[in-house]
Amino acid sequence: MSYTDAFDRLWTPHRMAYIKGENKPSTADAGDHCPFCSSPHDPAEESLVIATGQHVYAVLNRYPYNAGHLLICPFEHLADYIDLPTGALAEFTEFTVTAINVLKEVSRPAGFNIGMNQGGAAGAGIAAHLHQHVVPRWGGDTNFMPVVAGTRILPELLVQTRELLSQAWSQHAG
Repeated sequence: MSYTDAFDRLWTPHRMAYIKGENKPSTADAGDHCPFCSSPHDPAEESLVIATGQHVYAVLNRYPYNAGHLLICPFEHLADYIDLPTGALAEFTEFTVTAINVLKEVSRPAGFNIGMNQGGAAGAGIAAHLHQHVVPRWGGDTNFMPVVAGTRILPELLVQTRELLSQAWSQHAG
């Protein structure tokens, strides 16, 4: 039996990897199974890394809420914010400030959501490796698409966003 209706379909097959938890570490142990441990070692265009420091790096979220959704991650495989060494904590904050300035310059958002979810119970998708979200927001960026189609609309490919932000980041880095 065939079922048809009048609805057009929007497909986002890349989201299935996130839903199934692919490349998500199942334990708190570091290793090849943690995407935040392996990303900085992959080519930037593939890993979507924007910038690296001594202790932390900035990377585009592969499953973004909005265009330009960045993550600030320590290189060290830590789950808790309070475990960041002093130098890493300072650089973590510095990278967050730079991310905001770069996004303001490149995308001109009206605001930001900035934060982290520690632990699976708090909503962390990858609880084993600390990461902070920097999400640019615009008036009306939450529209009918997430509600009706469970889909977010991004105006460009992630590799294009990475290139724009990477260029702007190098101008902000001292």
